[in-house]
Amino acid sequence: MPFISSIQRQTDFNLFDSNTPIVIDNGASYFRIGWAGEPEPRVIFRNIVQRPRHKVTGETVTIVGDHDPALLKYFDCTRSGPRSAFDNNVVYQFETMEYILDFGFDRMGATTEIDHPVLITECVCNPVQSRSKMAELLFETYGVPSIAFGVDVAFSYKYNQQQGVCAKDGLALCPGFNTTHVIPFVDGEPVYEGCCRTNVGGFHVTNHLKQLLSLKYPYHLTRFTWEKVEDLKMEHCYIASNYASEARLFQKEPEQAEAKNRCWQLPWVPPPTDEPPSEEEIARKAAIKEKQGQRLREMAEAKRSSKINELENELHGLEFLLHQLEQVDESEVLSFLSETGYVNRQEIESARNKVMQSLRKAKGEPKNEQAEAEKDDLGTSEKYSLINIPDDMLTEEQLNEKKKQLSLKSMADGRQRLKQKRYEEELERERKQQLEEEKRLENPDLYLEQLHAKYKDLSERVDQQKRLKTNGGHSNANNLSGGIGRGERLNAAQRERMRLLTTAAFDRGKGEDTFGARDEDWQLYKLMSKDYGNDDDEEPDEDETELARISSRLQDLDPTFIPKLEAGTSQPAEVPRMRPLTKEDFQIVLGVERFRCPEILFNPNWIGVDQVGLDEMAGVSIRRLPYKDETLEQRLTSSILVTGGSSLFPGIVERLEAGIRMIRPRGSPIKIVRALDPVMDAWRGAATFASDSQFHMQTFNRQDYYEKGEDWLRRYQLRYTL
Repeated sequence: MPFISSIQRQTDFNLFDSNTPIVIDNGASYFRIGWAGEPEPRVIFRNIVQRPRHKVTGETVTIVGDHDPALLKYFDCTRSGPRSAFDNNVVYQFETMEYILDFGFDRMGATTEIDHPVLITECVCNPVQSRSKMAELLFETYGVPSIAFGVDVAFSYKYNQQQGVCAKDGLALCPGFNTTHVIPFVDGEPVYEGCCRTNVGGFHVTNHLKQLLSLKYPYHLTRFTWEKVEDLKMEHCYIASNYASEARLFQKEPEQAEAKNRCWQLPWVPPPTDEPPSEEEIARKAAIKEKQGQRLREMAEAKRSSKINELENELHGLEFLLHQLEQVDESEVLSFLSETGYVNRQEIESARNKVMQSLRKAKGEPKNEQAEAEKDDLGTSEKYSLINIPDDMLTEEQLNEKKKQLSLKSMADGRQRLKQKRYEEELERERKQQLEEEKRLENPDLYLEQLHAKYKDLSERVDQQKRLKTNGGHSNANNLSGGIGRGERLNAAQRERMRLLTTAAFDRGKGEDTFGARDEDWQLYKLMSKDYGNDDDEEPDEDETELARISSRLQDLDPTFIPKLEAGTSQPAEVPRMRPLTKEDFQIVLGVERFRCPEILFNPNWIGVDQVGLDEMAGVSIRRLPYKDETLEQRLTSSILVTGGSSLFPGIVERLEAGIRMIRPRGSPIKIVRALDPVMDAWRGAATFASDSQFHMQTFNRQDYYEKGEDWLRRYQLRYTL
């Protein structure tokens, strides 16, 4: 499968002698590979693999280590996240490890089998199953002639020992990516019986920081990628010499805490500000608006002229039709009207009146109210022409038509009366509002006091009515619902309904049920549906309407007024007001997180790991030594080397010295130093070791592996002093 990477492929692989070893620092975080004897590795990349599918072709590609994030838009990564070959610090996914080795050897320039000895690092006390699988993979897949396994922490210690940083006897403290190790060294060789391990490392620090930032800024979750949080950790985090005092400083000394805060500004574009337009801009917009208005007026005038012409032509046509109708004989009127489409002369005149009215409206002429009233009366008399004619003078068809006209006229009169009533009510309402406004202007305080008193009175009255409806006219001393049983929960109208239903069901006797055979039986339904008994309607009465009006009025006049809520209702939540986003909304402030996250190296129980911290591990490692010698213990504590990626936190040396001094006897010599390069010293120490002429005596080949088996491989240990 193709690889995606920005790492350049080496071109000088075939120029090296076959006896030149290849050195691999197989760390849980980074994979480093290069040639023995060189000061720097040739290829470095993250020790992860991702295998997404191409969105178009569906081809599976292999992404090893670092990659260009811009390329991921072409791939579907939802089903394939980054995978590591490690469980804590032990290789257990050898299919993933094969992808990583393929990529590493490919970037080194190898095209065929690897005919160079390989020195590869492993964790302390690596299980024999993992070591055996790794040897089998290198022998069978890549054809490696010989292999040597070494501990990365030991190579880092030996390299710094050669540089004069530490002595032959000492302790190596390595807070790594997934785990933290402490290894005692005696005469330059590691004593594995005294090793100590805690399952906490830089991965847990980064993950803890990512969780804290996600909880603190939940609206910027997409910004907290693993790579970015890792950068924030390495750039801003530090180890507090005294965690409790540092936390109190952030709690009680805001000025000093502000000085220690670090701010990460996210990309932010300020919203455009609305500047007042200039006079030229105002004049230009006014000219454009006037021009558009003139155009609209011209269009409206043209449309009005066209409509007037159409109406005048239609009016001339109707008048000409009436003039012709006057000249037609009485016997030929029906045939003439059938050709025009009208039924009678009245219909033509009605159409002419409508056209004349529309024409006057289009020309903007004032209405003649008297003429309109006369025309309305004339139209009404024409519309209901049979109402005033006696029945004995009408035929049967005309009688049916007269009934229809009577019904229509009664409905029209009813609508007119209702319209007039509403108009009068609106006038009365406006008059009352005007009077109230005059009272308010005359004495605002007295008016407001009267409104509150009226609101209180109406509120009590409405509550009393609701309680009466609920309790059926019964209430206890506290005016609370005190009804017991169905009878007390019904009001008077509901009990009357129940009585009528009972009468309908049982008053017919024990004989045949003939209810409904007589007309008076159906009077029960009329009684049960009377207005006074229909109290189930949800329409509010006059008191409730007036209460709502006064409540609205008080809310307008009195800002402190809070309307009374009905039972079973809750105050509506106030809609939050949106404010424009500012620069501060896109700032990530690192405060206590700077020292709180690395603190888990000394207190793993904070994240649920019930193990000792980094300072206590040194005492545990010394106590595990197979031989007790006070002089040796003093030599060990006099040369403590801190290496590994997580040892780069500022303040870790001082914190370790204070912690170890608390567990050692008084006056014990303690000297803690950081490695020259805690990240690269392991590979450099391995490259220096592999360049020695006696290195080949420390390797084993394929024949040794298959003849001696796993039991021999379990006892295999590299000697670091050649």
